[in-house]
Amino acid sequence: MDKKSAYYTGLILVSGEDRPGITEALFSTLSPFSLTIIDIEQVVIRSRLILTILISLDRAHASAIESDLNEKAASLDLDIAIAFSEQQSESIAAKTGLTHVVILSQDLKPAALADIASAIAGVSGNIERIQRTASYPVTAIECVVSGAPTAVLKEALTPLASQHSVDIAVSPGGLMRWAKKLVLMDVDSTLISQEVIELLGAKAGVQAQVKEITDRAMAGEIDFEASLRERVALLKGLPESVIDEVRNEISLTPGAKTLVSTLQKLGHTVAVVSGGFINVIEPLLTSLNIVLFRANTLEIVDGVLTGQVQGPVIDRAAKATALKDFAKQEGVELEQTVAIGDGANDLDMIALAGLGIAFNAKPAVRAAADSALSAPYLDSVLYLLGITREDVEESGHSSRK
Repeated sequence: MDKKSAYYTGLILVSGEDRPGITEALFSTLSPFSLTIIDIEQVVIRSRLILTILISLDRAHASAIESDLNEKAASLDLDIAIAFSEQQSESIAAKTGLTHVVILSQDLKPAALADIASAIAGVSGNIERIQRTASYPVTAIECVVSGAPTAVLKEALTPLASQHSVDIAVSPGGLMRWAKKLVLMDVDSTLISQEVIELLGAKAGVQAQVKEITDRAMAGEIDFEASLRERVALLKGLPESVIDEVRNEISLTPGAKTLVSTLQKLGHTVAVVSGGFINVIEPLLTSLNIVLFRANTLEIVDGVLTGQVQGPVIDRAAKATALKDFAKQEGVELEQTVAIGDGANDLDMIALAGLGIAFNAKPAVRAAADSALSAPYLDSVLYLLGITREDVEESGHSSRK
């Protein structure tokens, strides 16, 4: 039978208080009839069941099926609605070119969803499925959309993110969505909550000067390499012992540990590239089992910081090079890479990656990225990749560290 041939169909909608045995009872009622299940969807929200079943059947059996289902629903104290029709029936499973639209918010309003749905319809897209993938600490809603190219949807939806203070990610569906990925992260203000160079500057009594230069560099106002050398020069004369002190002052961004461990458990590779200093972050990376990393090295002579950096500086271009090198090493196509960062020196790797994510980023970075996250939880990245909160809880990696 052709997948678009005519069916006589029955659409069954059941709702009521959820309890064990409902699904079994309904399908046992249908089992004596000669029919085929075409599609099915069930969801439970706050103990309220909603079950939708699409069947193909012999038209002559419609009345008997309706009567038996109504009787069974009454005995189970369920609400039921049944509609029969002859139509061209095409299951979502047979459709190609689907796009996933993920909406994240800490305070999701109806107006946001209304405008998003309107924008999707405005480019001839049709929402096939909607599901909640997380309810805390952010609400994540995923829509599966047909009928509109991914690039067109992204262009239509991107302006709505700032308008409604939500995060919107648009990505193609298909089997490759589940392929092995390389996830490359920036460190300062991404993997960790602090800027290491500013902590070091505080030890030297020049924190304000360092921060001013850092802010300008991250906003793209000055060259990163020049700014780094200028800031490191201000640290000249500090004892090596300050590195241990700073290590004790850094902390992972909320959700970072969950993100890293969940991705690793699922077989993905997590790597790090930093304009900061390996002298400080290497023990942290070891604790997270991250073995692929690149960062700058502070020069230390006779136990004292010289105010110089050893070797080439890890700047904007070097971060993009790291993405290519790590992807090749792991056997991952660039289309299956994810780059996460917050500053101007992350722009090249974000542009190069299959999915570039701006995390609590500067405006220029948000504008350039495929997706932007504004909630302060790094594990929100998981929802953009199609991983649900329930999957995370099941894996045992649900700490907000």
